[in-house]
Amino acid sequence: MLVLEILKAIVLGIVQGISEYLPISSTGHIILVNEFLQLQFSSEFVNTFFVVIQLGSILAVVILYFKKLWPFDFKNTTAKQRKSTWVLWSKVLVGCLPAAIVGFLFDDVIDALFYNPTTIAITLIVYGIAFIIIESVNIEVTMENVEDIDYITAANIGLFQMLALIPGTSRSGSTILGGRILGCGKAGVSEFSFFMAVPVMAGATLLKLVKCGFGFGTNEWIVLIVGTIISFIVSIFSIKFLMNYIKKHDFKVFGVYRIILGILVLAYFRLIK
Repeated sequence: MLVLEILKAIVLGIVQGISEYLPISSTGHIILVNEFLQLQFSSEFVNTFFVVIQLGSILAVVILYFKKLWPFDFKNTTAKQRKSTWVLWSKVLVGCLPAAIVGFLFDDVIDALFYNPTTIAITLIVYGIAFIIIESVNIEVTMENVEDIDYITAANIGLFQMLALIPGTSRSGSTILGGRILGCGKAGVSEFSFFMAVPVMAGATLLKLVKCGFGFGTNEWIVLIVGTIISFIVSIFSIKFLMNYIKKHDFKVFGVYRIILGILVLAYFRLIK
């Protein structure tokens, strides 16, 4: 049994790693894949598993962007560079506040109201259409790089991230879409979206672990660790792929993919299941 559950954790870790930073909704993919795999543990552990494996995705960002995110490298950076890093982190935290406050206060209510296949399918489709529309409009880019994003824009991107509390919206999808609307360049807003994931997902993971009291058995810990490691490895490749892809392309293809996935989710849960 354990071997089979480990294999399932590997598949789910791959899905998490691919879909977390691409604007296609990790939740939408996880719920669809889990419908066929279904980890054979308690529902409390399964829900915790889906949150905690995001730690792997967080570590991927930290490793890839360590030099840009670490403000304590006194040997290889100047005081000006370290100050710039602190400023970047302050903007990230400003952007994270709306989702952190609303998520902390209404997490259970949001899950009860919106965590269902129909909502996920609708948000996949709606945001897919939004991506196609926004990428078809000639919006002037005023903030090309992540360093160009100011505090007001960071706060407004944070409001878009707050919308991602509704499952299927996609945290990266909502922040990238919001940033594009606000005049951010593709690379700049993508990196800012990655950085915003670190405190948001770390907080969500810690909150989930505290709620469940860390009370897992040996097999559960093994499955959790495997899923997290796989998520970390795949997230690194996923981030690199996205940053290379957007050098020559826009986000329309992700919008099309979201619409197709949303239709499949809706069809399966409404017509087949």
